[in-house]
Amino acid sequence: MIKRILLTGLASAAMASATPVWADPADDAVAAETRTDEDRALDEGRQPAGVLRFAAPAEGDIVADFMSGGGYYAAMLADMVGPKGAVYAVNPAGFHNAEAWEARAAAHRNIRTMPVNPRQMMLAPRSVDMIFTHLVFHDLYWESERFQFPRLDEKAVLANWFAALEPGGHVIVVDHVGPAGETRQVTADLHRIDPATVARAMQAAGFVLVDQSDMLRRSDDDTTKNVFDESVRGKTDRFMMKFQKPTE
Repeated sequence: MIKRILLTGLASAAMASATPVWADPADDAVAAETRTDEDRALDEGRQPAGVLRFAAPAEGDIVADFMSGGGYYAAMLADMVGPKGAVYAVNPAGFHNAEAWEARAAAHRNIRTMPVNPRQMMLAPRSVDMIFTHLVFHDLYWESERFQFPRLDEKAVLANWFAALEPGGHVIVVDHVGPAGETRQVTADLHRIDPATVARAMQAAGFVLVDQSDMLRRSDDDTTKNVFDESVRGKTDRFMMKFQKPTE
């Protein structure tokens, strides 16, 4: 009897060890060897694994990384959607570093760069499954002669997003929390935006708010300071929202 019990226990242990442990695509993307040291240096403040889990792109998805900057998230999104998916890195031409993006594209064959005039940051109808925005939604209300960034029609941009998404597709918004007030002035002064402004604008464009996360919220941030102020830079209070285009 004792021998039978021992054998049964060993068999159960063997089965347990043979049970596959499913990898977390977000963790895998953050741990990828293709990531640069410069990217990894930003991880502590950005918590990318949590952000990517919240966004939850699926393998094979087509994702637009809107105003992708240097491609910090584009690279990880490209890993998550895999070779059957694609990431369109949309950037104002004046903010596009061609040399840096060549290295990104060499490491991720499914990244497509789109450096264009800011007013031409438009997507084709029903061309994407997700639009990802990280710390840039407020820029829809920003303008700068110095940086050759013209005033945008934010309603037209959001209407384009709505048309560009497949039914059921999502828009992910991560941005710096800003105070209430005139949105363009708040953005000009602080590079922040009131979360309520984002919710109203997206809902007016036809999107439905389906999820939010407080993962990046910080109570010690002074939201009256510009996000580039050294006392708060990289440590700002941030909100995350997920919007969906209704299914037809």
